[in-house]
Formats: sequence, C-alpha cells, structure tokens
Amino acid sequence: MDPIRNPYAPGAGQRPPELAGRDEQLTMFDVVLERVAKGRPERSLVLTGLRGVGKTVLLNALRSAAVRRRWGTGKLEARPDQSLRRPLSSALHQAVRELGHRDEESVSHVLGVIRSFAQREAGPTAKLREQWNPGIDVPAVKGRADSGDIEIDLVELFTDLGGLAADEGKGIAVFIDEMQDLGPDDVSALCAACHEISQSGLPVIVVGAGLPHLPAVLSASKSYSERLFRYQRIDRLPREAADRALSAPAEDEDAAYAVDALEAMYAATGGYPYFIQAYGKAVWDRAPRSPITADDVAVAAPEAEAELAVGFFGSRFERATPGERDYLRAMADAAVAIAESGEGVLDDVESVPTADVATVLGKKPQSLSPARDALLKKGLIYSGERGRIAFTVPHFGRYLREHA
Repeated sequence: MDPIRNPYAPGAGQRPPELAGRDEQLTMFDVVLERVAKGRPERSLVLTGLRGVGKTVLLNALRSAAVRRRWGTGKLEARPDQSLRRPLSSALHQAVRELGHRDEESVSHVLGVIRSFAQREAGPTAKLREQWNPGIDVPAVKGRADSGDIEIDLVELFTDLGGLAADEGKGIAVFIDEMQDLGPDDVSALCAACHEISQSGLPVIVVGAGLPHLPAVLSASKSYSERLFRYQRIDRLPREAADRALSAPAEDEDAAYAVDALEAMYAATGGYPYFIQAYGKAVWDRAPRSPITADDVAVAAPEAEAELAVGFFGSRFERATPGERDYLRAMADAAVAIAESGEGVLDDVESVPTADVATVLGKKPQSLSPARDALLKKGLIYSGERGRIAFTVPHFGRYLREHA
C-alpha cells in the first residue's frame, strides 16, 4: 500500500480522519450551546477517561462546534506547577477577540479586567519581566478581579465576560485539558465561578477533560460539583465504531478491510482510539494490496507494538524513578495474581488494592506512600476508590510484564 496515502494519524491530540463513536457527545454539546446562548440554564461539561481514548481530540471537536456558532473560545492545558491565572487569562483574551463585540469601550473594559486578573499573580512589587504581557494594550481595571482571592476574582471575571457575550447573543466557552492537574485553590475557584454563572444565567461555560478521578477532585473541592457539571465518561469504542474508524479512511483512499482483518484489529487494539490509529498506520504500510487481511495485521502487529512500546508506554515508564518503577511492576504482578486466584477479573486498567501491591513488594503499605503519591502526581496511576489504584494507560500492565 502507498505510504504517502496512509490516512491514519497516531498522535497526541491529533484528530483522526474519522471521529467515530462520539456522535452522542457532539450532539449533546450542540444542545448545550443553543440553550446557553438563549439564556436557559445548563451545566458545564467534564469529559473523563484513560489516556488514549481521545479526550483531547473530542475537546478540540467541541471547541470547533462553538467556533462555528461564532462563540468566543479559549483553551488551556492545566499543569500541576502552574497557577490558573496566566494561562486562563491568555485563553480568555483569545475568546474575547473571537467574540467580535462591536462596542470598543465594552471590549476594552473586559480586556482590562482580564489584565488585572492576570497581573495580580505577580503582585504590585513585581519586576517588569515578572509581569504578564499578553498583548493587551489597555490598562488594567483597578478594583475588579484583582483582590488576590482567586475565587472572588474569577467570579467577577466570568461575570464581566458573560455580560459581554450576552450583548451579542452569543457565549464564551473555556476548554481546559488535563483538568485534574489544577491546584486545589484553582479548582475551588473554578467551581464557585461556574456555580455563580449558572445561577446568573450568563452565557459562559467551562468544558474540562481529565483522568477518571477528575470527578473526585472536583467533589473534594466543592460538594455541589456533582450537580454543577455534566459528566461524560469517554471510553474505548464499541466494535461497530472501531470498524468505522478503520474502514471509512481506507474507503476514501480506495482501499478496504476484509472481515477477518477488522476482527483481528479489534482484538489487538481493544477499541482504544489511539491504538486503532497506531495499528492502522502500521498495517497500511505493511499490507501489499487491498483488501487488507488478517495475515497483514499479524505481520504488522510487531511493528505497531514496538512503536507503542517506545512512544506510548515507554515514554511514561521512563518518567518514573527506580522506586516508582518497582511500584508499577508490582501493580502489574498483583493484578495477575488476583486474576489467577479467581478473586477478581483483570480489566484494562488493572485496578488493584494498595495492600496487594505492598504484599508483592514485601513491604508495609505506609512505606510505599511516597512512591504511590509521586505516581499519582505524574498521572501514571489514579485512585478510583479508597484503597485501590489503577493505571491511567490501558494495557500498561501488559507492557510492564512483557517489556519492563
């Protein structure tokens, strides 16, 4: 097969040629946009799921839907070592520009509020190089969104933004990727701002994406967050959608898959979107002709697995210290022990009790807390329920047993 015409796109956040299996979320978001623009009550949205299920791709698709309705949009990626003020200010600056409000005085006021919100992080005595310079050429608005209390400031900022958008009969949407990495104060402020905006009926929404434990992070901050957001669990694709993700791009290039090839691909990928793209690319390059067969999949599988071992699994494993790697291997071994004993079913995330990990390593659970906490902060594992942990990456346990 011609590699130049290879349609598959394995990449971080890179939109696949066929966004299969996400129609429900796209349709639901269209309804949210229409309701918010008309001043009707609606909740902000949170997408959760493992690595490689396409959360970032879907987040970008939802943003595109808002842009098509001429909303103002901005996007940021949360980082555990960074306050929310500056990246959010940059995202909102872009959102105001996209909104295209016709009253220059109103726009200047809101931009000045954004500037005051951002510069409050540096403090009044900060040197010039430490002050935020986002390209906003209007002076900061004193006494608005600059109290120093992130919760008060964010409510004031969102209120002014909502008023600006309402003037145009449009809305503003803020998209936050890796939302679980926000600091506790920032999460609390974001929840409070969304709550206030929802009560006021102003057209501002937040769309967040993060790992499966994100709802627990939000709930720990504000008890009402369970009712504040609409949660959507993004999971692997069912067989029909996975087949379409492979077949539709191939058909656009005058190629096809045999039935047994699609069966083999689903068995290999488990329906995870990133794996589908990685295997699809490798199989296309290896297959001599169309239709692609199960034999072609078997020939190309080692190449796809090698690519994943380096770029998807290996890069994450390398981020761990030697002690943390021991903990990850022990998680993988504990999962197999549970499955072999018949006490549980081995799932893709291989959720295991922390006590079982300690047993594998022959140590007390308390002594392993530093390694576990470091892995949680690095986003390699997560805790879906008290006393249990799981990999954030599907098939990571299998990789550890075979390669690490």
